[in-house]
Amino acid sequence: MFFLTSKLVLMLQMLQIKFEMEKEKIEIFDTTLRDGEQVPGCKLVTKQKVEIAKKLELLGVDVIEAGFPVSSPGDFESVKAISKEMKEVRVCALTRAVKNDIDVAVEALKEAERPRIHTGIGTSDIHIKRKFNSRPDLVLEQAKEAVRYAKKRLEDVEFYAEDAGRTDKEFLARVCEEVIKEGATVLNIPDTTGYCLPEDYGNKIRYIKENVKGIDKVILSCHCHNDLGLATANSIAGIENGARQIECTINGIGERAGNTSMEEVVMILRQHPQKEYYTNINTRLFSEVSQLVAEQMGMPVPPNKAIVGSNAFAHSSGIHQDGVIKDRQTYEIIDPKDVGVDYSKIILTARSGRSALAYRAKMIGVELTKLELDRVYRYFLKVADNLKEVNEQDLIGILTANGFSVKAG
Repeated sequence: MFFLTSKLVLMLQMLQIKFEMEKEKIEIFDTTLRDGEQVPGCKLVTKQKVEIAKKLELLGVDVIEAGFPVSSPGDFESVKAISKEMKEVRVCALTRAVKNDIDVAVEALKEAERPRIHTGIGTSDIHIKRKFNSRPDLVLEQAKEAVRYAKKRLEDVEFYAEDAGRTDKEFLARVCEEVIKEGATVLNIPDTTGYCLPEDYGNKIRYIKENVKGIDKVILSCHCHNDLGLATANSIAGIENGARQIECTINGIGERAGNTSMEEVVMILRQHPQKEYYTNINTRLFSEVSQLVAEQMGMPVPPNKAIVGSNAFAHSSGIHQDGVIKDRQTYEIIDPKDVGVDYSKIILTARSGRSALAYRAKMIGVELTKLELDRVYRYFLKVADNLKEVNEQDLIGILTANGFSVKAG
């Protein structure tokens, strides 16, 4: 019997290994310390950046974009310090398509175990004409020259086509093909202004995948902004059409309305097993890392923020509360523990029902009979109508007023 049981366990383990092998890995490129830090008021000192970088490495990200070294001496020192500390994760530095930028980045990355240069240039008509006062053929040459130069300095070179979301797809494909010839290892297709609809962004990724020679030699990457609230949806559309890296930030922080939220895209892939992708992210650290980033950057997480907001697993409607108390899955598609939250919160308000009141009373040591619950509930509603939320101290007062003894603490 023991032999049969062991054999069954082995078979199940082999099936699990096969299942994981059939899934494709999605690289998670974290730019919290670069794009995220560009938010007004979110400036970090080197010590804070290193602390966050260490947490990101524990979280399991594949790449940390540590900064833009040429932008300031402080950023140079931060990239240098992070490069020295990180042992497993790739450390990436941003540059423009300028030789001096690349030289400075290479110097900052000198002690990194796995360094990457992230260089590029704007490719949309509005960037070429209004930003650079240039021509497409000249921009193409700048892109090629930058990648060629960076490749001489480092093996791992990622190229970004800034404002790819508004770039003509044929010109974008031409740029991608040429920088692959120069040695690019990753192609970043940014929706820099958050303009694209998911279908449009997905189609652009698919067009590149199907029309660029040598595309099988590189990783396609999504870098989406949230100006229209579509960053997460666009990143998922990119993955479904051939991209295998998502550039994102903790809490979705970033320029203007923010970047793709790491916790959102990772949990989407995790909660939809029919999508044949996986990441190396330890999702149970999400809540902890989210709080650290919020505190260090002075950027509070909105309560209604998906996954890591304080209301993500909070219930105040009586109908919802009754369902969650009976079976969490009635109104929650994610187990709170999977993202580092201890338990779902039942919030008492005037919209709460009897089951929620009984549940919260039991949590502080008072088990109510049906008749007692009816009596206390009537009193509760009178109090709740005058409060936004009935907290624990309020609840103790309600129970005490109805003759129940509650031990503090």
